[in-house]
Amino acid sequence: MLSAGIVGLPNVGKSTLFNALVANAKAQAANFPFCTIEPNVGVVSVSDPRLETLARLSGSAQIIPTRVEFVDIAGLVAGASQGEGLGNQFLGHIRQVDAIVQVVRCFDDQDIIHVAGSVDPLRDVEVINLELALADLAQVERRLERLRKQPRGEAADEVQLLERLRATLNEGQAARQLSLGSEEELLVKPLGLLTRKPLIYAANVAETDLGTGNAWVEQLRAYAGESTQVVVVSAQVEAELGDLSFAEQADYLASLGVSSGGLQTLINATYQLLGLRTYFTTGPKETRAWTIKAGMLAPQAAGVIHTDFERGFIRAETVAYQDLVTAGSLAAARERGLVRSEGKDYLVQEGDVMLFRFNV
Repeated sequence: MLSAGIVGLPNVGKSTLFNALVANAKAQAANFPFCTIEPNVGVVSVSDPRLETLARLSGSAQIIPTRVEFVDIAGLVAGASQGEGLGNQFLGHIRQVDAIVQVVRCFDDQDIIHVAGSVDPLRDVEVINLELALADLAQVERRLERLRKQPRGEAADEVQLLERLRATLNEGQAARQLSLGSEEELLVKPLGLLTRKPLIYAANVAETDLGTGNAWVEQLRAYAGESTQVVVVSAQVEAELGDLSFAEQADYLASLGVSSGGLQTLINATYQLLGLRTYFTTGPKETRAWTIKAGMLAPQAAGVIHTDFERGFIRAETVAYQDLVTAGSLAAARERGLVRSEGKDYLVQEGDVMLFRFNV
């Protein structure tokens, strides 16, 4: 299961958001820096209305959604790359995740201390991004130093790549902005570069700004540009929703002029950010969403269910989700010739409904 790390300065709402993401999370949400010392891990379901539709068509007894793991990582501060605020330990936690959700404080509350004394989202983002970049630069420098001790000419390709990365980082750019080939990606992967990881900004706003956003959110959007998504959430709203009944939740959100607190939007955006795709299996027993990486072929997708499925793969009976819904049943889809028999070279598409034939 792929994971996303929730990062940001202390007291921006990370742990409050995490507690809302994972109802049974044990993360503290106290009003002081470094209240989170060890990373908290929780698994959340990815909302997908297609599951309900498929379950009705198949008369499924159970629905099993796909999931994403979130890790609540303690607040970073300026100097984290040099060990400030337990920075080295926390940066190590971030290296273990597949993507980063950076929570940015876009609300003012005199009762909640800001480590810098004032609310300034762009300053906060630049502090975090700078510390991640400095940590990456240190990683690259250490690797280059080791390689230079090897006989001349060895690892020349890696040295050249690392020098390009160093130049990019020294220019104040994230490592993800450097275009790399597939072989270069393999060379750089062991470094676990923080600024190479996919990034999404979660603009944490007050409940009154959830529906409309505010000037701080607009500043963050302008800073992020088209390359990085900004999702507006209210950690406090999400925390309050957890104590309400379904009807009370609807009334509360309606009073704020929204239909949701932004949490599911963040979950789904993170899922897409990780480069994940969904295919389905459905029948009387269960309808289930399976997570695969974009670009997987049918045997690999089958292996997500069980390694025997991949090892003994014969074919995959496949129908597009919308074709199945339009037909009204799998039998009707077969009659209309909408169910295809796909082989080992089939590239699985988002929303495929699949039945694997295998023999081991």
